[in-house]
Amino acid sequence: MENADKILIVKNLKMQFPVKRTGIGEKRKYLKAVDDFSIEVERGKTFGLVGESGCGKTTAGKCILRIFRPTEGSILYNGRDISTASERELRDIRREIQLIFQDPYGSLDPRQSVRSILREAIVSDNQPHKSAEINERISELLSLVELPEEMSDRYPHEMSGGQRQRLGIARALACNPKLIVCDEPVSALDVSIQAQIINLFKKLQKKLNLTYIFIAHDLAVVKHIADVIAVMYLGSIVEMMTADELFQNPIHPYTKALLSAVPITDYYAEQGRNRIILEGEVPSPVNMPSGCPFHPRCAYATERCRTEKPHLAKCFDGHFVACHVMKPDGAEK
Repeated sequence: MENADKILIVKNLKMQFPVKRTGIGEKRKYLKAVDDFSIEVERGKTFGLVGESGCGKTTAGKCILRIFRPTEGSILYNGRDISTASERELRDIRREIQLIFQDPYGSLDPRQSVRSILREAIVSDNQPHKSAEINERISELLSLVELPEEMSDRYPHEMSGGQRQRLGIARALACNPKLIVCDEPVSALDVSIQAQIINLFKKLQKKLNLTYIFIAHDLAVVKHIADVIAVMYLGSIVEMMTADELFQNPIHPYTKALLSAVPITDYYAEQGRNRIILEGEVPSPVNMPSGCPFHPRCAYATERCRTEKPHLAKCFDGHFVACHVMKPDGAEK
């Protein structure tokens, strides 16, 4: 695939945060939130990013949004490296890369009405706007996210969780974005509402040719919306493949453990499957283990795993894995 088809290319991204010293003369330590993170996102598609809490997926998203300036690596948006761009250079690009937050209530100003929230986003381009144009745009945005126009005079506390999240989506769309980073946008919603919001994301993508980076910890949710899924562990991508491939042929031991924890509605299938229980705790990103970051909890770890970090390598078309031990068919080497 040519790079023209890829709206975003992230190469060797690293994000480290300094840790406060606890003693005099102590050597400065760094928390490695993201470590050697590389992805390519195709225009008009959805890239899923999954992993347990603290794995670095949200930090990676904030680097792409340039909320954080990455420690190392490049972020190519439409062929332009924005990893080192100044705030002035980012002014126009920020409208094209928007964020939808996890908490649909905490991300909205309770003092502003729906109309005021959307108006603020519309006029943020610092261009002259007539009142009639603004009102027409607000009506259009409410229609896009399937909210009634009479809701424009309501405040966030007068709306349900699903309605607030729809408002958050409308606010992002007000800037006419090309790429939207969705940071666990349905995790705070009821299951029935989650399905409605996922369907809305799909409709909007098809109608507006949007590209999503969909961050989540629920594999079942990501399966329904993502075209490609990357699994993160301790700041690194350990496996990347299509959504169908994830459930049909997982290779990395960590991916298999995640899948074994996904609830199944069929009682007999649930009773018959083998759950993979990982031993130990996730290592601290301040004191990263040598070699493969997963080796302290991996049942297949070898001496090579303890000393040499595996890099994401192609197993077969569209499927990449970072593991010294496992073959594409899941058997040991």
